[in-house]
Amino acid sequence: MAVIEPAVAAPAEGRGPLARALWYRQLERYPDTGPRVGYLAIVVVATVILYYQLYVAGAVAPQILAHYGMSFRFYVNITVVANAIGAFTSVMAGLADRWGRANMVAYGLGITGLLILFGIPNAPNSWSFAVIVVAVGFVEGIILVATPALVRDFSPQLGRASAMGFWTLGPVVGSLVVAEVASHTLSHLVAWQDQFIICGIVGLVVFVIALFGLRELSPRLRDQLMVSIRDRTLIEAKAKGVDIVESLKRPWRQVLRFDIIASAFAIAVFLIIYYTAVGFNVIYFETIFGFSASQANALGNWLWGFDALGLIAVGIVSDFLKVRKPLMVLGALGSIAMTIVYLRQATDPHTTYYTVALIFSLLAVFLAIAYAPWMASFTETVERRSPALTAHGLAVWGWILRAVVAVSIFVLPYVVSSVTPLVEHGALGVKAQKILKTDPNVAVVLAHPALFAKLAKYPPAKIPPPLLAQAIHTVGLKRLITISKDTKLKGEVAFFQKNATALKSVSAASKSAPGQWQNWYWVCVAGEAAFLPLILLMAGRWSPRKARRDAQEHDRLVEQELARLREGAAL
Repeated sequence: MAVIEPAVAAPAEGRGPLARALWYRQLERYPDTGPRVGYLAIVVVATVILYYQLYVAGAVAPQILAHYGMSFRFYVNITVVANAIGAFTSVMAGLADRWGRANMVAYGLGITGLLILFGIPNAPNSWSFAVIVVAVGFVEGIILVATPALVRDFSPQLGRASAMGFWTLGPVVGSLVVAEVASHTLSHLVAWQDQFIICGIVGLVVFVIALFGLRELSPRLRDQLMVSIRDRTLIEAKAKGVDIVESLKRPWRQVLRFDIIASAFAIAVFLIIYYTAVGFNVIYFETIFGFSASQANALGNWLWGFDALGLIAVGIVSDFLKVRKPLMVLGALGSIAMTIVYLRQATDPHTTYYTVALIFSLLAVFLAIAYAPWMASFTETVERRSPALTAHGLAVWGWILRAVVAVSIFVLPYVVSSVTPLVEHGALGVKAQKILKTDPNVAVVLAHPALFAKLAKYPPAKIPPPLLAQAIHTVGLKRLITISKDTKLKGEVAFFQKNATALKSVSAASKSAPGQWQNWYWVCVAGEAAFLPLILLMAGRWSPRKARRDAQEHDRLVEQELARLREGAAL
């Protein structure tokens, strides 16, 4: 029986300029600092735009529900299915170790840009909307793996945390862009479709940039372990003898190990608080605090802005100290503390806007302190098994992350059951509150329905004296006269009577919602706590002093091997 060898991306030599620009993107030499930073910048921008496309629906979720007459549970299930599909396409993206990464990213951006620009704004019904969102999730699962794989390829281990800090700006700045655009445009761009049109146009612009500007390392270069930029000469020399087919044999057997699986699960449950914020913060702030859509999105500016700054800063600090684990512990402990503060304060409807913003900002900083070093350490944990299988290791992470997100989003409406009536009938509740605030007569009539039902049977001049005396005794003569002259009262009372069941459910949900959200945030705390012990399984030192000593020893060994190669070349 013939042995089928793994497919390997073809080199670009001998191809025409257009083919090299559009498909054959491999670099046979490790790029200088300028081009390397340029490629990394394209990857980061592409990731930002992808997550902008993924999260834009959250900014206008209430409007989408109203437009399609969609139930909140149906909307949640769309997100669940999209994440589940993304989990399985993340596994498919493990093929990036064989077929390359750059084409997956570039053409994936083109597909999502078209779906966002033309598909969603023109979706005729809720099912069409759902199918398109799931299709975006399908592509996202692939790019989720391909982009950090590219970052790993272009960043040595000693600069990995800084590079991954910039990569993790993708979901964070994507969220920030959603919040910024929505908070500044929703007040005058009323149609929710406008948010997708803006997003789609930006996505296609970045697609063109990635199509012509993005490159990747050849397998012989990327399949080696690069600790520092000083390894460049050695890696290029050794690349001539790398057996790509051998390095890619039985890839899943090599990466499906407990340390990789447990580390991926750790960050997935740690980030439940993040995905809750992405998917439900606008709904949460509108239903609990009564903020407008613009105000709710503006709060996201605080969270994502501080998160972005934290990611960059902690990446630089981690690379300077040459350790990841102590920073992950600090970030996890701080996240636990701030989530507890948040669940105690932010579930109180009297908490002020700026109190929520401050809590959000501190929570974001601690999430960043944990996440950027984790991304660096995870790729190093995969490299500990096989540097050639980075995309396969990241595919394991992508699958587990999307699976945990899908399960948590599916469970959330059962824990926070009050969300459904508040979202579906919240507009009725707002109207009811407005009526009661502007016309106190309505509350009086609603408080005594039997009495006013009897009064309605008679003209004011012919009300029986005993009934009139009862009415005066119950509500007072002055109030009774005011009610008799209230021309809007009949219609307003009819509104309450017609929507009595819905308003009752809204009232009950409003009372139970803060406590239910508090229960959910305790689930988030549990996920953050589970992250801590699993840090022990990951690659890397705890001591900066020992990490520096390891780096010095590595440099010495590299110099020795380069010297041996030079001697062999001289002979």
